[in-house]
Amino acid sequence: MNVVLISTYELGHQPFGLASPAAWLRAAGAGVTSLDLAVQPLDPAAVAAAGLVAIYLPMHTATRLAVDVIRQVRAISPGAELCCYGLYAPMNEPLLRRLGVATILGGEFESGLVALYRRLISATTDDRRPTIDDRSRVISSHPSSLAHRPSSEGQPEPRVSLERQTFLPPDRAGLPGLAAYAHVELADGATRTAGYTEASRGCKHLCRHCPIVPVYGGRFRVVQREVVLEDIRRQVAAGARHITFGDPDFFNGPGHAIPLVRALHAEHPELTYDVTIKVEHLLRHADLLPALRDTGCLFVTSAVESVDDATLERFDKRHTRADFARAAGLLRAAGLALNPTFVSFTPWTTRQGYLELLQTIWQLGLVEHVAPIQYAIRLLIPAGSRLLELAEVRELVRPFDEAALCYPWAHPDPRVDQLHQEVLRAVRARRPRAEAFAAVWRLTEDALGAPVQDRARYVESARRATRKPIPTMSEPWYC
Repeated sequence: MNVVLISTYELGHQPFGLASPAAWLRAAGAGVTSLDLAVQPLDPAAVAAAGLVAIYLPMHTATRLAVDVIRQVRAISPGAELCCYGLYAPMNEPLLRRLGVATILGGEFESGLVALYRRLISATTDDRRPTIDDRSRVISSHPSSLAHRPSSEGQPEPRVSLERQTFLPPDRAGLPGLAAYAHVELADGATRTAGYTEASRGCKHLCRHCPIVPVYGGRFRVVQREVVLEDIRRQVAAGARHITFGDPDFFNGPGHAIPLVRALHAEHPELTYDVTIKVEHLLRHADLLPALRDTGCLFVTSAVESVDDATLERFDKRHTRADFARAAGLLRAAGLALNPTFVSFTPWTTRQGYLELLQTIWQLGLVEHVAPIQYAIRLLIPAGSRLLELAEVRELVRPFDEAALCYPWAHPDPRVDQLHQEVLRAVRARRPRAEAFAAVWRLTEDALGAPVQDRARYVESARRATRKPIPTMSEPWYC
């Protein structure tokens, strides 16, 4: 049986979420075609020849794009089994079912895809019951997660599985080459071809705004070290000179992460990489930061989210504004660049508070570190969000919008929503980071209705700032 795996968007990376299950399905005997619609068109002939079409939904943008793709697939091949898998699949099950998706797989999805493939093969040959790959061991889920809740459609595969899997090296055959994806831009103008891998999935933490939490419920799963290293070897052979580790938090398991990057550096001493680590872990494991630097880490992405302590408490981020400043200082002392990300507009953002965010970024010397889009990120409340545990959020949101795949909300102060729209228009213009910062500052000043004290000290110095040696990705979108 032919299987088509489809990704609609994965942050400018060659999709791990296609390459990993492709290896498992090919090992099970499937003929697999991988299509990344972010950089190539849908192949009607491949879809028409497939008995199973599985669409990867790792994030909100990918899921919204997938809705139209599902309709196209149904039109091309009405008889094909349609599956959606990945983080956002179980979170949006009602909509996906109505669109004709028969199987929903979340969490550790590879073994579920193999089980589905075998079930479909069995249905075409005899009455044998499908088997789950014996390389995996199912364990109980966190009680707050979606794992192992029965499907209303009666699919035998778990909607969300948190089983521990023994992975296979991802099979990237048939995917566009690495040159088609985002690359690293260095301060001297040089670029590096970037690859992408994952050393772990899920997260130990329960941040209320995070879409990982409804699925993994405070658990994380590691990809075996040799599998990760083999995946990177193959990408280096394909031209990669930098690797992005897509783990939600690289320091969820430092005992796994640090030996991995040390082995990586020993084997590929010229290779660079970047990781994502939460502020709390940067402080707790500050002694490990030199190990990142010494093994080739160029920068660390950290979801700071806000400089308002009350908002951080609502998010259950387990760090404060002061912690953010300490983490920035620790990374600078270690010789690592910080790539902070923010949820700049929330129901609790005030115009003055937004100005304080800009002031903090300037005071910490991070103007060149912040991708302009981060000034315009607005809080997204998806299905299953822990934010809905808060009465103030439940009172604020409108009914779930299936077109937008979120609970809509409007700011109590319309002037803040207006500022957001103005900032969003400003950051969409391609301009140097310091100039984008200055433009956003002026919009904030206009929103406040009066010049801000020390305007020249903040804005003009940011405008004149020379580019610091901060490496960045050519596609900085975060969500």
